[in-house]
Amino acid sequence: VFTSKKREVPPENGDIQATHTHYSSMHTKTYSTSKDEVYTTYFEEKVPIPQDTSETCFSFRKLWAFTGPGFLMSIAYLDPGNIESDLQSGAKAGFKLLWVLLGATIIGLLLQRLAARLGVVTGMHLAEVCNRQYPTVPRIILWLMVELAIIGSDMQEVIGCAIAFNLLSVGRIPLWAGVLITIFDTFVFLFLDKYGLRRLEAFFGFLITIMALTFGYEYVTVKPDQGQLLKGMFLPYCEGCGPVQLEQAVGIVGAVIMPHNIYLHSALVKSRQVDRTKPREVKEANKYYFIESTIALFVSFLINVFVVAVFAEGFYGRTNLDVHNVCNHSGSPHTHLFPQDNNTLQVDIYKGGVVLGCFFGPVALYIWAVGILAAGQSSTMTGTYSGQFVMEGFLNLRWSRFARVLLTRSVAIVPTLLVAVFQDVQHLTGMNDFLNVLQSMQLPFALIPILTFTSLPSLMSEFTNGLFWKIGGGIVILVVCAINMYFVVVYVTGLNSVWLYVLAALLSVAYLCFVGYLAWQCLIALGVSCLDVCGRVRIGHSVFIEEQPEFDS
Repeated sequence: VFTSKKREVPPENGDIQATHTHYSSMHTKTYSTSKDEVYTTYFEEKVPIPQDTSETCFSFRKLWAFTGPGFLMSIAYLDPGNIESDLQSGAKAGFKLLWVLLGATIIGLLLQRLAARLGVVTGMHLAEVCNRQYPTVPRIILWLMVELAIIGSDMQEVIGCAIAFNLLSVGRIPLWAGVLITIFDTFVFLFLDKYGLRRLEAFFGFLITIMALTFGYEYVTVKPDQGQLLKGMFLPYCEGCGPVQLEQAVGIVGAVIMPHNIYLHSALVKSRQVDRTKPREVKEANKYYFIESTIALFVSFLINVFVVAVFAEGFYGRTNLDVHNVCNHSGSPHTHLFPQDNNTLQVDIYKGGVVLGCFFGPVALYIWAVGILAAGQSSTMTGTYSGQFVMEGFLNLRWSRFARVLLTRSVAIVPTLLVAVFQDVQHLTGMNDFLNVLQSMQLPFALIPILTFTSLPSLMSEFTNGLFWKIGGGIVILVVCAINMYFVVVYVTGLNSVWLYVLAALLSVAYLCFVGYLAWQCLIALGVSCLDVCGRVRIGHSVFIEEQPEFDS
């Protein structure tokens, strides 16, 4: 039993028996937001939902009112790490792994649905629920793991922005200077956040539009084979593929499904006025959020397909010598990046822009850089929101937005800046592999809790996961985590260092023990009661009661 500063809630139908200021077991409950609550960051205003008196099952006005959180969530599917995974997929496997990208996006949609439902039904985001349900030590460990994922994602975004500035300035802005420029994202974020929620969402929509236009331009310029594209998208087979393609397929899943995005989406959906005392409104909100998320992820999937197709058509099977000769002929100042050998071309977001410039003219390079810059700027701002929600939820801290943004940006910039100053672009872009591994390791710390809590009747009431979602969600999470663990093992074994192997083995024991603890709690929540040997597992035995706000008419 936990204590709270919230007011006492009188018993209702014999289900709630809260005395003084305690949390208590229940089966039906109401969640909402206190009228006196100090809104933070994204919730200084809430978007009203129009009341539709007609009996139609669908309303475009309501869909428009709910539109916004899903598109902000979808930006994580378009960050520089994803773009790099896309171009490497096309360069290494052609069109053959597009079906993996499609499958990963669909799985991501299902997981985002769980995150949105948790926020809509409970009125709390995932970090807040974890704070109230897990004991102190697991809660702190969970918070640290999620913060690592957010920092890793932010570092990728800093790298992407720095590379974009370098390409746009034809090398006049060195990488270290590009890293420093991203500090100003702090002020951009604080500036935009003052202009209202809908304007902020519109700005993110504008950045997504820039990505669609820039990467779409590259797609039209390269003219990929549409037949091969459709075959690769809908035929789940990879003819002639080997270990390289397998690792890339695993990397696609790891890049698409990101842990901090689950926490983010569960918080963003709180920005709409939904009366949680009325199941009809909650059900309606779940429906429209799912439709909006589907549309948003469809748009992000198309943009990812643009990138894969461009590099599949233009550079699959090419050697370093092929590219070196073309770049030399075009007068590119980056010819030295490609050695004169017959090894298969290796590309990243920096080399990707260079080869586009060599083969399709300088305009293609600059447009590519603009797209990367839009991806980095948008994802770094949503990553900042994730950090804000996670810190507030897990630690119940109310830092100022300036302090929170400055802290996360500093932690991300310092190591990135050191690499940019003392190493070259190869090492900077090479950090993406390590950061993808880091985020892959954190994935269970988002997926297991979200399945756990959306399966609890004491939290979700009539909106609890059904048998299909419990079994299907468990299988999906198990598969995704297994794929990402394979990705981690492949990366570690490629380091060729005995000391690193020993360190990794020691860390793996502690890591697997904690994942096992979370999985044990999850299985009990899913109904495997025989695992609760002592009958004293705390999961699901407490809920949070809040007042319903009185919104102005």
